[in-house]
Amino acid sequence: MRAIGIESGDDRPRLFDVARPDPAPGEVLVRTLRVGVDGTDHEVVAGAHGGPPDGEERLVLGHEAVGVVVDPTTTAFERGDVVAPTVRRPPPDGPNEYFDRAEPDMAPPSACVERGIDGAHGFMSEYFTSPAQFLIPVPDELAEWGFLVEPTSVSEKALELARASRSSFTWDPETALVLGTGPLGLITVAMLVPEMTVYCLGRRDRPDPSVDLLEALGATYVDSRETPVTAVPDAYESVDLVYEATGHARHAVDCVEALAPGGVAALLGLPGASAFTFDGGHFHADLVMHNKAIVGSVNAGPSHFHAAVDRLASFPPWFFEDYVTEIAPVEGFEAAFDPDTPMKTAVEFDTL
Repeated sequence: MRAIGIESGDDRPRLFDVARPDPAPGEVLVRTLRVGVDGTDHEVVAGAHGGPPDGEERLVLGHEAVGVVVDPTTTAFERGDVVAPTVRRPPPDGPNEYFDRAEPDMAPPSACVERGIDGAHGFMSEYFTSPAQFLIPVPDELAEWGFLVEPTSVSEKALELARASRSSFTWDPETALVLGTGPLGLITVAMLVPEMTVYCLGRRDRPDPSVDLLEALGATYVDSRETPVTAVPDAYESVDLVYEATGHARHAVDCVEALAPGGVAALLGLPGASAFTFDGGHFHADLVMHNKAIVGSVNAGPSHFHAAVDRLASFPPWFFEDYVTEIAPVEGFEAAFDPDTPMKTAVEFDTL
C-alpha cells in the first residue's frame, strides 16, 4: 500500500510502498480518508523534532487523520464507522500511569511515543491499525473534515487548562488575544468568537485569506508589525485570555503585559533556542499583584478529542471550505507540504 514518510537524513517527504497492516485482536483496521499537515509535520521533515521508531530509518508521517473502519476484529466498532485516532501511545516498554489514567497528554516525552511524530509510524498511509481505545467516533456528516479533530483537541485541552487555572474565583472571560494566524490560531479563533471578543495577532499583508477568514468569523486582526503584543492594551484593550500559537519565545513574556488582572495565557508554541533580556522583577510582580497566570499545554487527551468532535459540529459549514485551502491527492501529496500554501492542507487517500 502507499504511504508518505521521511527517511532519516532526508529533507523532504516521499511516497513509499509498505505492507498493509493486519489488526490483532482488540485492534481495528482503518481505511484512511484524509490526513492533515501542520507545523509539527514540517518540523519532523526538517529533522527538528521527533524521529522514526527505534531501530528504523523511516517514519510514516501523519498525526491528524480520519478514516473508516474496515475490520473491527473483536472491538465494539462496526465496519463503516468513521473514526479519528489519538496521537500518543504507550512507549515500547508498555503502558504506564499516564495511560492507566487515560491522561497520555500529561506524559513527559520519555513516557510515550507519538504516532507520525516521534517513535511510532503515523497515519499517512492507505490503511492503519490502532487499538480501539485510541479511536474516537466521528459522525458521518463530519467525515471529510474529521482530520481536524486532532488539532481542535489540542486547543480544547489548552482552553480547559486555562479555565482550570482560574477555577478558584469567578472568571468569565470576555476578551481574548490569539497569537498566530496559522492553522491552529485560526481554528482557535473559530472556537472563541461565539463566546467573547477576539483579537488575532499576526504578520500578514492584506489581501490575505487568513485575515479574511478571521474577520469573517468576527475577530479583529492585529498586525504585530504595527501593534506588538505589549501595545495591545493601549491600542485595543487588555484581554482576559491569551492563546499563544507562534512558538516565538518572547511572546511567553510579553503576553503577560496584554493580560487584564486575573487573566491567563496558554502557551502552545514550541520555540527553539532563544536568548533575550527582559525586566524579570516587573514580570514577576505583575503576575503576583494582578493574579495573572501562565499555563503550558501540549497534545490532548481522550476527553478533548470527544469535545473536538462536538466543537467541529458547531462550526458554520462555510468555515471548513474557507479554512482548508488544499486537499492534495496521494499522487500529488507534495502540494499539501508546500509551506507557502495558506492556512490548512491535507492529503486525501480515499473518500467515504
